[in-house]
Amino acid sequence: MSEDLAAATTLPATAAETSPDNPWPLQLLSQKLKMHIDRAPSAWVEGQVIELNRRGGNAYLTLRDIDAEISLPASVWTNVLDRQQTPLERGSRVVALLKAEFWLKTGRLSMSVKDIRPVGLGDLLARIERLRQALAAEGLFSDARKKRLPLLPHRIGLITGRDSDAKKDVLRNAALRWPAVEFEIREVAVQGNTAVAQIIAALQELDAHPVVDVIVITRGGGALEDLLPFSNEELIRAVSDAATPVVSAIGHEADRPILDDVADLRASTPTDAAKRIVPDVVEELTRVRQARDHLRRGVTRLVERETDRLAALRSRPVLASPEVMVGTRLDDVERLKGRSHAAINTAVVRAADQLVHLRAQVRALSPQKTLDRGYAVVQLSDGESPVPGTRREVVRHPSQAPAGTPLTVRVAGGRFTAQSTGGQDPADS
Repeated sequence: MSEDLAAATTLPATAAETSPDNPWPLQLLSQKLKMHIDRAPSAWVEGQVIELNRRGGNAYLTLRDIDAEISLPASVWTNVLDRQQTPLERGSRVVALLKAEFWLKTGRLSMSVKDIRPVGLGDLLARIERLRQALAAEGLFSDARKKRLPLLPHRIGLITGRDSDAKKDVLRNAALRWPAVEFEIREVAVQGNTAVAQIIAALQELDAHPVVDVIVITRGGGALEDLLPFSNEELIRAVSDAATPVVSAIGHEADRPILDDVADLRASTPTDAAKRIVPDVVEELTRVRQARDHLRRGVTRLVERETDRLAALRSRPVLASPEVMVGTRLDDVERLKGRSHAAINTAVVRAADQLVHLRAQVRALSPQKTLDRGYAVVQLSDGESPVPGTRREVVRHPSQAPAGTPLTVRVAGGRFTAQSTGGQDPADS
């Protein structure tokens, strides 16, 4: 007992502390795994029954994921299966309460089904509607997010089932409407657990294709279970994130998967999708012809209207007899020219008279005129000015020229010199 206690105290407390020199016994690892798995809670899971075998009081079944290639074996007591109103069969869609169990002696992990319930049509519809409402609340179905389809796509991406009638309908009806239409086709599974992954992969590939202008996702009608991949949340979000416009053409008019709500355009059938993604060449040629006729009529009316306007302009007097306008303007020019000459002559005569008058005034004020009337200008001779620094000073007072002062006298005819004999008082003179 003491040896077992000593060994227990020397073992590592956790798996991370184990080493080659200090390992755990296999029994201890198995015990810890069982303790950990036993503490794990049960979980409700959804799947499809692909195998079901009864063996006495036990039954063994295999569940497969709805949207992925993942399966899980489990065991269930037959009394749990017998409680079902409708016996479970292969292919049934169920929800099961699973509990992991670890068998200590064999080290085997198994899944035990504590309860199992078939998923009915009503449950599927209710689940789809809950998802539809949740995605609508996020705004994934808003009209503002929807992209317009091109008038004439260069190439159409088509995601459809392998050699399906829906594919044939789209190709045939599109070619009838527009013979030059081109397709980039991706054939995928359109039902089953691999459908979602294949459709998303094809969608992303076509969305990245440089010449694909619109993508059509289509399949024929089917049961609700067959159309479930087109209500898958992962696929819906992939379509919402696509940069290329997406057209949904799933089933018939009554079918309404969530893909119809998120797609940029919903077509009621594959044939309707073909009619809505490409124009009808006959209709387009008719529109071109109508547009050409409309344009021709418009141009004809315009030419006729402008012709009438031109005729009306040409009928006016100014264009019918343009020389009348020239003659009228010639008379006006002659009249204005005569008036201009008269005005200029009058101005010149008036200016000449004024010039003569001004010249007479200037001459009357000229010093020469004063001299001509007999007056003389008497100046002191050079060097005789009584005031130093002045030359030829004009004599204005007798005191400026005492007796003997040499003088210069300027008269109308020229100059001569004289000598003063002395001043005389004006009163004496």
